Amino acid sequence: MGWWQVNADTLAGGRFVLSPLAEVIAGLKVLERGSAAHPGERAWLDTHRPAYLARQSADPVTGQLIRAALGPTWNADFLTPTPDPDGSRPVASFEQEVARIRETPPDVARADLLVSLGIKGPLPAPLRRDDLPQRTADTLEWVWRETVLPYWSRRRRIIEADVVARTAQLSRGGWAAALDDMRPGMRWLGGNRLQINTRNLPPRELSGVRLMFVPVTPRTGWVSWEASLELPQGGCARPPVRVRPRYAVVYPCSGALADAEGTPVPEALEVLLGRARAMVLVLLDSPKSTSQLVALTGQGLGSVGRHLRVLHDARLVRRRRAGRSVLYYRTAAGDCLLQAQS
Repeated sequence: MGWWQVNADTLAGGRFVLSPLAEVIAGLKVLERGSAAHPGERAWLDTHRPAYLARQSADPVTGQLIRAALGPTWNADFLTPTPDPDGSRPVASFEQEVARIRETPPDVARADLLVSLGIKGPLPAPLRRDDLPQRTADTLEWVWRETVLPYWSRRRRIIEADVVARTAQLSRGGWAAALDDMRPGMRWLGGNRLQINTRNLPPRELSGVRLMFVPVTPRTGWVSWEASLELPQGGCARPPVRVRPRYAVVYPCSGALADAEGTPVPEALEVLLGRARAMVLVLLDSPKSTSQLVALTGQGLGSVGRHLRVLHDARLVRRRRAGRSVLYYRTAAGDCLLQAQS
């Protein structure tokens, strides 16, 4: 199995990071494979995949390039750069992130494609060229502009809601609880060992590195890492700054969050409570914070707060504190009401 040896200091310094580029790459994977994980993703795919396929068909070189970069068992490293750990920018812009791909040296991109394709010999003739990074960046910019940006405000709320949920898990059960269901094949093994996947890969020791967890809304994920770098500060007299190695686990948001649009609300319950309030009650089958409910319903913070107050006063929901968050959940009475209307 593939696992990382993660010491206590590295794990204690682990952080959740939002990455628009990771969201775009995850969307690219869905567009390429053509299969959806839930009804909401199916609607998105049906809307945007025809235009994506038409674009790739009109440019066979780029089509072959993307298929090669999304290899059968490994992504080309230049396609999935590890997020920048600069603490002064909690969320880098998509433009800042995709620029790193565009600036990849051509020989590095070609070498990465050999790995993602799993071949030792020369690349296929159409891929023996120097504009591979530019073509990749152009494709990602199209995916961002046409298929992700129109939904980014809602997707960002869902991603932030997932971070709240993971943080609550972390406060209740430690990293083991927060990591075990993060992505398929990933679990905490004990003894400082974090299983990343079930493949037969050599272990890696993570000591003195930046460890990041990056949620995305599509049902996909990957890992990436970058070795220690020396970045120039500007000016010949100033020495370069050494950046610690950084590792990232990109993982899908929980299904309940990503597919909130497909959550059915019983018609009778909608008539009784109103659709907005009924939706809040339906979503509280598992504990959720106010910010999560805002992300899931698309309602404003004040509206969600008012619905929660009414439901709490009617003893249909209760609340409890988990770390810095207050989580709401249905009571037995709330469950009974929902079951009676189903």
